[in-house]
Order: sequence, then structure tokens, then C-alpha cells
Amino acid sequence: MRLVALSHDTDFAGWRDSARAALAAAVPPGEIDWRVGTSAASDDLFANSTTMPENAAPTNAKVPRAFITLAETVIQHRDVDRFALLYRLLWGLQFQPKLLEDASHPDVHHAEQLAKAIRRDIHKMHAFVRFREVAEPDGAAAFIAWFEPDNHIVEAATPFFMRRFTGMRWSILTPDRCAFWDGETLRFGEGVSRDQAPTEDRLEALWRTYYANIFNPARLKVAAMTREMPQKYWKNLPEAELIGPLIREAASREDIMVRAAATTPSAQTKAEAKRRTPSAPRTEAEPGVRPRTLEDARAQASDCRRCDLWKHATQTVFGEGPDRAALMMVGEQPGDREDLAGAPFVGPAGKMLDRALEEAGIPRGEVYVTNAVKHFKFEPRGKFRLHKTPETGEIQACRWWLESERALVQPRLTVALGASAAHALLGRKVTIGKERGRISALHSGEALWITVHPSYLLRLPDEEAKRREYTRFVEDLAGAWRWLAESASA
Repeated sequence: MRLVALSHDTDFAGWRDSARAALAAAVPPGEIDWRVGTSAASDDLFANSTTMPENAAPTNAKVPRAFITLAETVIQHRDVDRFALLYRLLWGLQFQPKLLEDASHPDVHHAEQLAKAIRRDIHKMHAFVRFREVAEPDGAAAFIAWFEPDNHIVEAATPFFMRRFTGMRWSILTPDRCAFWDGETLRFGEGVSRDQAPTEDRLEALWRTYYANIFNPARLKVAAMTREMPQKYWKNLPEAELIGPLIREAASREDIMVRAAATTPSAQTKAEAKRRTPSAPRTEAEPGVRPRTLEDARAQASDCRRCDLWKHATQTVFGEGPDRAALMMVGEQPGDREDLAGAPFVGPAGKMLDRALEEAGIPRGEVYVTNAVKHFKFEPRGKFRLHKTPETGEIQACRWWLESERALVQPRLTVALGASAAHALLGRKVTIGKERGRISALHSGEALWITVHPSYLLRLPDEEAKRREYTRFVEDLAGAWRWLAESASA
């Protein structure tokens, strides 16, 4: 048994060099003991290599780029067998160049699961790190956060914060590694204990008040909430002490809403019965196996790499609403608030949509809302992220998820909020002024209603124009709802 000593937990360069040497010396995977932090010297590990066996791997090893990417990701996991796993894959690739395409191979499957866990852990860090303000000796403001990742991801995850908070001086402290940004240079150091992180700052009382006021019981799904934000992260959040009472309060308020829904007009009951009838088969956006449930689709989309927008977004923002909804509303893409919250229409445009739905007489809980593009596209401007319109290729790449949602929800009417949403649904560019406020047909035969996106109303500088266009927007929504009721009773 040969011992290989790596300098630290994510020593990819050390693993790569040792793996190359082992491969050249024809050392089979089972004869290497991979260690981290041991003081054993590794200069002569392969000096006494055995005679090359008959099935020895070639010395001029070649691997696909996909393996390098996979190895760089997997090596961040805490799995003690990860180094040996990667060497087994490297060895196997010398005899089976397309090994990584065999998803049923146990080592390939295991490595993909570890890589998926790393991507998920990085997403959790991006979503749940909370900075607290502290005063530096020179009087300047700095920000410190505490986080406990499941794996060795600090160096891979922190460039996101460097781009997101370029103008801040901040530190992220973890038990394994710490990251420090001074506005110009990103540095890393050894891990520390939690008692070195601040526990509160001057803005937290204000944030708790704000959080309590925006907490929306109509959108609360406790199971989904704990899945997306496990309770281990709650202690890092200023609002954590409010979550329990708010959940209990939300449960009682939800009961009131359910009882109130029993008074819905009979036309709605007919609509409910009619929308349960399966609609005509839909044309798939591209070859592949459609998810069977919305939960399956949401889980698959969380790891989407169909275009490059995932690289800078915090997370995938999937749709929300009833599994079967007569009315589906499709927006363009998530905004800054949605990207951070992981839910659609929770920012200013979402608040305006909620108000317009209420005035149009549409129960918000009966509507499925989603976006044509599931990742936030933006341009950094100092501390802010400015919205950028998705390109045609990005809209087309995301049609797979939109068509999957429509196939599962089976809406009788889809409302396109804005030109990008209409483009995604129709497969062509749309002029809102020409096609707004009337029924048209999708390629699959279902009804489509086109109107503006609520963010358009927010951008209008003239208050009179804003009031006029908002009234027209409410009328559009009410017209769509009337069409649903009338078509159900016809």
C-alpha cells in the first residue's frame, strides 16, 4: 500500500500530480492510501513501483474536460473516500474513455451525487450568509458573517460575494476557512470558532420589524421553507427568533382564508371541475424525459445548466401555486428580491401584481405564477444588480422548464406578463400594443392572454400615466378571469 500525502482538504493540484505519477507507475486504485495533513513524505512513493501488469493504464493519460470539472468539484466534499473515488474514475477512463457517460456506473453515480451536493452547498452559502456591521479601528464600517458549510466550499463560494458586495469590506468566518475582502483583494485564512463573530448590529431591530410586516402567510409552505432553508441556518438570521411565532400565526390565518374560499361563486366551482379534464398533449421543447410532478421539476431545475445564467444567479427561481390551476401567469425572469428569496413575484412588481389581482377579483391562491427564465440576469453596478433582458437563446433554453410546468399544471388560460413571456410562449417576438387584452391561441391549442408586466408600471415616471396604465392592467386581469368563468359555464 502506497501513502499519498495531500497538503489540505481541497488540494486538487496535489491530488492531480500524485494521480498522474501513480497512473504512470501503473499503481492500481486499491493500492493507494490517500491522506490529508499527514507529515509523511511523498517524494519516493512510487520509486519501488511494481512491474507494469498486463492491463496497466497508459502513461500518457488523457481525460475529457468534464472529468477535470467533476474532480475539481468533488474534491470539495467531506467524503473521506473522494480522492480514491476520483483515482478509480481516472484509472477507468484509460480503458473506457466514455465512462462518464455511463450514469449507472456506481463510481460515476457517486461522483455526480457528491458534485450535486457541493453545488447545493454553495447555493446555501450564497442564499443564507448574513453580514453584520462592525466598526473598524479607523472608524470605517466593515461587515462580518458566520456560516457553517457542510463541505469545503469557502474558496469556491466566496467570489460570488466579492462580485455582489464589491464596495464593502467584509469577512466570512467558518470553522474550516475564513474569507476576507478589503475592496481590492480576496484573501483566505484558517477557520475560527463562532464566538469570534458578532451576534447583532444596529440594523437588526429594523430588519426584524420589516420582516414581520412582509411575512406573507398566503405563500407560506413550511415543508418547502425548511427544505430550502434548513433549521441549522436559522440561527444565523436576524429574523430567526420570529419564524416560529410567524408560522404559528400563519397557520391560524390560513384557516381563515380557507373558510373564506368556501364562498367562491358557483362559476368557480365549474371552472375547478373543468380544469381537471386533461388537455391536449403538448409539444415538448426538446427531447428528454418530462418530470412527473412539480416537485420533481422544481428539484431538477435547481441544478439547471441549460444556459450560463446560473453562474452568477443565487439560485433557480421556480414557479409556485396549485398543482392544478385554471390560470397560470408567466413573467419574464426573477428580479433581485426573487433571486435572493428563491420565490417568484415577491419584490415590488410582485406586490403590485398581488394588489391588481385583488382588485380584479382573482384569488391569489388559485393562480400558478412563474417566469419564462428561471435565473436572474443582471449587470453589477457597485452595490446594486441591474436587471438585464434575457436574450432569445436564454429564453429558448428555459422553455423546457416552462413547458414542463404547463404540462403538469394544465392551465386553461395562460397570461403572459410582458413581451419576453409572450415570446417564450409563442416562440416569436410580440408587440404588446397589438396583441394585448384578447384571447389568442398557443401552438398546443390552449388559450393565451397577453398584457404588460407589472414592472412596466413601476418604471413609468408620470404619476397620471402610472394610474391610467395600472387601471388598464387591472382591467386586463379581470377580463382574463371573466373569460375563464364564461368558458367554464359554456
